[in-house]
Amino acid sequence: MTDQIVSILAATVTAGTPILYAALGELIIERAGIINLGVEGIMLIGAVTGFIVSVVFDNSWLGLLAAMVAGGLITSIHAFLTITLRANQVVSGLALTLFGTGLSGYLGKAYIGIPVTHPFAVQPLPLLKDIPVLGKVLFNHDILVYISFLLVPLLWMFMYRTRPGLLLRAIGENPAAADAIGAKVFVLRYVYVIMGGMLCGVGGAYLSLAYAPSWLENMTAGRGWIAVALVIFALWNPLRAMVGAYLFGGIDALGFHLQVLGVTISPFFLNMMPYLFTIIVLVMVMQRQGGRLTAPGALGIPYDREDR
Repeated sequence: MTDQIVSILAATVTAGTPILYAALGELIIERAGIINLGVEGIMLIGAVTGFIVSVVFDNSWLGLLAAMVAGGLITSIHAFLTITLRANQVVSGLALTLFGTGLSGYLGKAYIGIPVTHPFAVQPLPLLKDIPVLGKVLFNHDILVYISFLLVPLLWMFMYRTRPGLLLRAIGENPAAADAIGAKVFVLRYVYVIMGGMLCGVGGAYLSLAYAPSWLENMTAGRGWIAVALVIFALWNPLRAMVGAYLFGGIDALGFHLQVLGVTISPFFLNMMPYLFTIIVLVMVMQRQGGRLTAPGALGIPYDREDR
């Protein structure tokens, strides 16, 4: 029984990693004051681009880099529409999801069924892997999981302990005030929106290069939407986002293991569990916050210097 629990916990970390990368990317974007509902489409573009480049050049690291670039490029469309043209951010994000879904399906059609020769394989960390329980749960994964372990505290320190992090929060809370002290609001918003898109691309690439090394149309299966909801659950805090990602990953992993153990539960219900859990968590967060969320003050509001 202990081995089964450890196995589920280890699978929880793996299943939560693509959601974590996407959630961190969305968190950065929203901290800059921009709503991005295109995470699902960005992840799909990252997944298909990373997979194609990895197959063509037989190099998964090159595929990961390509996924980051692709994620940043497609997100720059959203940045241009919402920052420069001040278009409706919700509409732009939804359009990005539809565009990314369609484009990824078209680009990846010829690559369905082709395996990745060198995916990101499990690389147990010396010494740490021998720690009872924790060794198998935390230190028996691929390198992208270990990078995510480092990324979360580094991002937290950047946001809450550095001057650039303070400016990031300022342009999301009160861009006019940030502009008044000399911050280049438009440039910074572009930078952080594109950076966030690159992380979303990594989340997609993790699916096609590590989690399930292959390409399937719509293989994100709603994880981008879960990442958007997770940012609200985390109250725009990277550490809480990490906890939330593993909670959602645990629900996903639990459903899979229940099927393996032969538990007689409808597979449709098991597939629905992560999304049902998402709704329940959002309701709980709203109740705890008294119906009001501590979102960045200027989130979703286009900034115009003439309005100062």
